[in-house]
Amino acid sequence: MLLSATGITLRYGAATVLDGVALEVRRSEILGLIGPNGAGKTTLFECLAGLIPCDAGSVACEGELFYLPDGIRPWPEQPVRWALHFFEALWRRPRGAALEFARGLQLVPLLDARIGTLSKGETKRVLLALGLLTPHPLLLLDEPFDGLDFRQTRDVMALLRTLPAAGRTLFVSIHQLNDAARLCERFVLLSRGRVVGCGTLDELRAQAGIAEGGLEEVFLALT
Repeated sequence: MLLSATGITLRYGAATVLDGVALEVRRSEILGLIGPNGAGKTTLFECLAGLIPCDAGSVACEGELFYLPDGIRPWPEQPVRWALHFFEALWRRPRGAALEFARGLQLVPLLDARIGTLSKGETKRVLLALGLLTPHPLLLLDEPFDGLDFRQTRDVMALLRTLPAAGRTLFVSIHQLNDAARLCERFVLLSRGRVVGCGTLDELRAQAGIAEGGLEEVFLALT
């Protein structure tokens, strides 16, 4: 296992945000963290990344992880080109890696645009490029398709699917079940801060006691 978490619990006053969460992330897989808005997905990622302390539980990780949060806009006055080359140099990536990801994410026309002027979807693609430029074996992506249109989502998925073959592991938070089903190999279903199911779609069907149905039907059956 690349990462394992046991009993992750977090309370804010009388409210329990995470309740005994346990999960495992395997090497070279795309694991989906699935749940509606407010289920605790972002909070769980922040706990796994060490950004906020838990009230109980433990996390064990072999190697380092990189967490790419949703809704941030770093260096708004800098052009996209500067940010990509900064990460390329910071992480000592091969020369040209930044441009390669820029091409894969359709960022070349935006290289000279200031980050602060980009749309939500454009910013998301820049952030994804920055995350992909890191060398960490485990990448946590919070809502990577938020703000993308259908074609952009399809293209980004195609790029992300190539990463496990190169030894990269992705743990992806997604609230759109159709997107999750198209991208991920296994799933962690989170509802009201608790894990209600974990496994492949077939394994989740067995846990839900249903013979057929997609991810949406399984989630509804388990919650």
